[in-house]
Amino acid sequence: MTSPAHRRRPPTAQQFVLGELRRAITSGQLKPGAPIRQEALAEELGVSRVPLREALKILEAEALVVHEVHRGYFVARLSLDDLREVYRIRQILEAEAVREASGRLDEPTLAALEAAGHDVEKAADAGDVSEMTAANRRFHFTLYEAAGMPRLARLITTLWDATDAYRSLYYTEAGNRGHVVREHRAILDALRDGRAEHAVHLLDEHRRHAIRALEEVLRQT
Repeated sequence: MTSPAHRRRPPTAQQFVLGELRRAITSGQLKPGAPIRQEALAEELGVSRVPLREALKILEAEALVVHEVHRGYFVARLSLDDLREVYRIRQILEAEAVREASGRLDEPTLAALEAAGHDVEKAADAGDVSEMTAANRRFHFTLYEAAGMPRLARLITTLWDATDAYRSLYYTEAGNRGHVVREHRAILDALRDGRAEHAVHLLDEHRRHAIRALEEVLRQT
């Protein structure tokens, strides 16, 4: 976990712990199936067990952690079937978001997409998985939120939250990071040209590449 001295704390201890835990999980620092040792973690973050337990309950509701009786909390682990189902539902919902967003993309939104894409490339070159994960999320949700359908965006967010830990594992391989960069460029080009269906197709391919790599990770674990 990153030392709390390196970041400005949010307004409450619970928010601070929640942010640190979520960051550790989504960056792959805490891997799927890893135990969350509350006493050591509370000491490391300089907080009591109370905000830590509150944060864990929130993460459990988000399906990022699971609680096992008499054993404690663990980072959630997905089966292959779970992962395929999440990605299939994402395919359906994200296609709708892209189609709706395509007619609403103005220059500021396209510029924000380009900036997020640049941040993905910079992080990929540096091998910074945590920053790449965050920048990748900005890229995609800039597009999905442009659809002007907040309920749809929230549904997609829930699906992303469930698989962020696996996405970071995908980014550990330099070849996979290169795939992501090239695919983002192609998606942005299609959106700038107003080719919504081509962008949907490219996003389908983007997810397929990820799921193939993640299937191999899950088989190994």
